[in-house]
Amino acid sequence: MTPAHRPDAAGASVVSSVVEFRGGSAMIPASRDVVHGFVDRLVERGVDLADSFLDAARLVASELVTNALRHAPGPCRLELTLVDDGVEIAVSDTGEGYPTFLPRDPLRVGRHGLEIVTHLCDEVITKPNATGKTVYARLPLR
Repeated sequence: MTPAHRPDAAGASVVSSVVEFRGGSAMIPASRDVVHGFVDRLVERGVDLADSFLDAARLVASELVTNALRHAPGPCRLELTLVDDGVEIAVSDTGEGYPTFLPRDPLRVGRHGLEIVTHLCDEVITKPNATGKTVYARLPLR
């Protein structure tokens, strides 16, 4: 796992991290560690975050990576990017199926991950890519 930082079109650095996971359940706690390091970088840059931001970002990333592990063969990619007043958490995998957004059901045991993600995030979308799909979730900073 190696974070990658890339410049934006204006030439200034964008706060971004990209990590490729080979698979396996260790990528779930590793995704939370990646988020922690990313949020530390945001704080170092003086980005104003809600007190609950770190916990929410770790939860969103680990839920999306967990879904990739459970529903897609092969590796996955986690990308975190500071965008305007939020952080885009994007998880790409090799699965062909799109996430199923189930209605709220407090009696259902399990399968609440996307419900949690959609509750915490301003926007959650899925787009196909050349090798599968990417789920994008935008988590507000405040």
